[in-house]
Amino acid sequence: MTVAAHETGAAAEALALEYLEREGLHLRARNFRIRRGEIDLIMEDRGEIVFVEVRARRRSGFGDGVESITAAKRRRLIAAAKAWLQRQRHEPPTRFDVIAVTPETRHVEWIRDAFRADE
Repeated sequence: MTVAAHETGAAAEALALEYLEREGLHLRARNFRIRRGEIDLIMEDRGEIVFVEVRARRRSGFGDGVESITAAKRRRLIAAAKAWLQRQRHEPPTRFDVIAVTPETRHVEWIRDAFRADE
């Protein structure tokens, strides 16, 4: 990943976090990594754990963010989510959301329940 791409990704994550917190979600973890995958943001929404994949886009209008997540990427996200959940004392309800961000315009598109772990 280039420095510019990393900076764009970091800016998109910051915008996504700011947006979700304004919507009432609470940050539980950021950039949770295991060997098989990474979760950008782990949020809590009224007792439900939300695993968030942030997708930075150069401009809006090129798909909804979910389309850019391949089956292999979903498997890596699910593996990371399971690893995070194993570290918790209980297993709350969960979902996987996608946030597509266009950093230049600060446009945020939130796709709730974008996919399920059992797909």
